[in-house]
Amino acid sequence: MADEQKECIFCQIVEGKIPAIKIYEDERSLAFADINPLADGHTLVIPKTHTETLWEITPGDLAAVHQACQKVARGMKEALKAPGITVIQLNGAAANQVVMHYHVHLVPRDRGKDKLKVLEWEAKPGNMRTIEKLAKKITEAI
Repeated sequence: MADEQKECIFCQIVEGKIPAIKIYEDERSLAFADINPLADGHTLVIPKTHTETLWEITPGDLAAVHQACQKVARGMKEALKAPGITVIQLNGAAANQVVMHYHVHLVPRDRGKDKLKVLEWEAKPGNMRTIEKLAKKITEAI
């Protein structure tokens, strides 16, 4: 196992070396309670295989994680009566990814009650020329 995996807190959770409050598990993914929750029920969903970001995750692990997200989200909706769920996935330190193991945050939401302003932003019209130019650049890179 590479050093980065040995030191990865999420890999240690997968291996059972660090305890976690497990919510869901299958052969490729694991969901567990976030110990620094933004809201009651905040859950993390990870691939069991170490991978850092969306750029590196295999298509199979990506599918497994997001299928697990859907199962957990349905459980949240039923068990917590959550009228909404915010899904957050950060890639790289520049995007504020703290644990360098691909993970998805599922945060049960009720905007009228939870007051989580960090998850709010005002939509402002962009420059359409710039938007089109950047979209073309991305399309060409694909």
